[in-house]
Amino acid sequence: MSLPHALLTALVEHPCSGSELAERFDKSIGYFWHATHQQIYRELARLEEARWIEALPAETGRGRKRQFRLLPAGRKELRRWIAEQQDPTPLRDELMVRLRAEAAVGPTGLEKEIARLQAMHEDKLAVYQRIEQRDFMGKDASRERRLQHLVLKAGILQEELSLAIAREALEILGTPRPPPTPSAR
Repeated sequence: MSLPHALLTALVEHPCSGSELAERFDKSIGYFWHATHQQIYRELARLEEARWIEALPAETGRGRKRQFRLLPAGRKELRRWIAEQQDPTPLRDELMVRLRAEAAVGPTGLEKEIARLQAMHEDKLAVYQRIEQRDFMGKDASRERRLQHLVLKAGILQEELSLAIAREALEILGTPRPPPTPSAR
């Protein structure tokens, strides 16, 4: 996925300012696609130059934010991108490499880092579950809401998987290593 398409997705939902986009990124799309506020503003300028979005006339007064909206060309690009074939992104998880290294070199204290990561995954899972309760339980089941809920459920499942891996890794790391078996001659 690319940042331009993530921003187009946010703007197709409703026009907003760069700071509002950055805030929305922090609270929704940012769970799945990270971007700094500086990257967002830089990309907004590129999208405007490509005529995929436009800045609406700013309200008068000091400190007023420019609102951006999606243009037909931006909607066309977003539709093209959605329909494009893409292979799955290969998994790149540093923890998996650390676990392999731990297996090769022996105890390193990795369990402390895994416990820290476990707490982070527990916190994120709790956030996702609160969002699910607030935004999806007992609400209409329109196509749009069902797709949004599916994205959230993917995040929930990912956090649950990360927690299961952390629990098993901590269990293994807490198990003393058996002594080496004598070599047969």
